[in-house]
Amino acid sequence: MSIGICANTKALYFKEGFALESLKLINFIHPKPSPKGIDLLCKLQHFAIITYAVDPSRFDGLFPDRFKLDCLQIDGVEKALISVVPFIDVDFTSAVYPFPKFTMGQTNYRIYIIDKETNERCVWFLGTTLDSWTLAVPKFLWNLPWYSGDVKFDCDFDESQQIYLKYKMTTDATWAPASVELTQTKDAQFELSGFPDTETGLVYLTHPLAGFYHRRDGKLGTYRVWHKQLKVASANLKSASFGLLSRLGLVTQEEQQIAHSVLIEPLNEFTIYLPPKVLK
Repeated sequence: MSIGICANTKALYFKEGFALESLKLINFIHPKPSPKGIDLLCKLQHFAIITYAVDPSRFDGLFPDRFKLDCLQIDGVEKALISVVPFIDVDFTSAVYPFPKFTMGQTNYRIYIIDKETNERCVWFLGTTLDSWTLAVPKFLWNLPWYSGDVKFDCDFDESQQIYLKYKMTTDATWAPASVELTQTKDAQFELSGFPDTETGLVYLTHPLAGFYHRRDGKLGTYRVWHKQLKVASANLKSASFGLLSRLGLVTQEEQQIAHSVLIEPLNEFTIYLPPKVLK
């Protein structure tokens, strides 16, 4: 198991090809792989990325040695990042065939890592809460770490100003109860501490396309997604309570009130390539 080792110093980054230098989205955007079989297409509404910067040691033992934390230096202190990502799946359907469309609330919990076998920046999924009977497919057929929850959004997006006048999400769940309230002001500037520039931070936070996780049977699993460049804007955290982060000792309730960053987008579109793979 991992002991939380980071690609932390500049020398180590250079040695392994990961100097924390400026990243350009154009180098990470690639043509969409043609969907086939049971691949899915979905639009994500009220999409937010609420990120916390914490001591890397809190992630000790959470993932295999194949991965390492993708750390930052913030005010001279090494930090690892973890994000809570709530949204509503709308028009969730087959990417290939005519199929019914579903709508459901969802929240992902992810840690930013590097796959040492491929040198790809990716994420480690702690798991997902999903408000739908369709949970049975990923949970039981593919053994994904997905859990049920009653997810409710109370949002008011002003089209004329292109800002949220209200953003609230609550999840009533045993595994990961949650509540969050965000605020937004027009033309707010990005504040992405630890990154050399805004574009680098956006690549890091919005563009990992591979996810890894421990399946419910303990095996290592992975799946990939594709999306265009996300048109996120900056937002502010008014209040938060993420029971999973508190219970696992990853981010305390007090720390949850101060986010590293909050990014938000009213609607985007993802393609999900299925089935997930099981790795040895």
